[in-house]
Amino acid sequence: MSALSAVQLTRLRDDTLSLCFCWRLSRKDGQEFGLTSHDQALVFDEFTFSPGAMLAVAGFPQTDSLSPGDVEIQGTLNNALIDAADLRAGLWDECRVSIYRADWQSPAFGLQHIWSGYFSRVTEEANGRFSAALLSQKVDLQRPIGRVLQRQCDAVLGDARCGVTANGRTCDQRFETCRDRFSNTENFRGFPHLPGNDFILSGPAATNNDGGQR
Repeated sequence: MSALSAVQLTRLRDDTLSLCFCWRLSRKDGQEFGLTSHDQALVFDEFTFSPGAMLAVAGFPQTDSLSPGDVEIQGTLNNALIDAADLRAGLWDECRVSIYRADWQSPAFGLQHIWSGYFSRVTEEANGRFSAALLSQKVDLQRPIGRVLQRQCDAVLGDARCGVTANGRTCDQRFETCRDRFSNTENFRGFPHLPGNDFILSGPAATNNDGGQR
């Protein structure tokens, strides 16, 4: 949670509170949606949060652990936003979620960031409802970055990185197979000349070793 500004602290100390939640949902296909628990639309930084947010969450635990943890949420399906067909198509899987607190009576309050993470395990339920787990953005620390250096190819036969039409054929990801069976060495996605463990761990020869002397 971000630090509170002077305006936010003043509003939170008022006897009458007019706070609401704002949810910013960013799907992997590039579409973004704004929801608010207030009964009227709110606009912050030219981004609109529409009313009618039927999302319920118990809380957002903050820990020092690097584990992403998860939070269960529940909501109501809305054909204009989250409909059953989109859920089944996986369009909401790994959707990025940013949750803020706002004051609908005081625009100067701005958006107080509360939590960010991702939808996980989005499930359609009965009576037009859905449930999902929210994983915190700490899950980004567990995503693999870069490639693994290995002798075998890490492409899948027939995919865009491989470039070969499978036609029922199989591949064992070896360089020799890529060269001799598929004539596809230019797309080989491994490191066939990488020294193996035996080479790296090998020591000087037991015989005919003159210590480097000439």
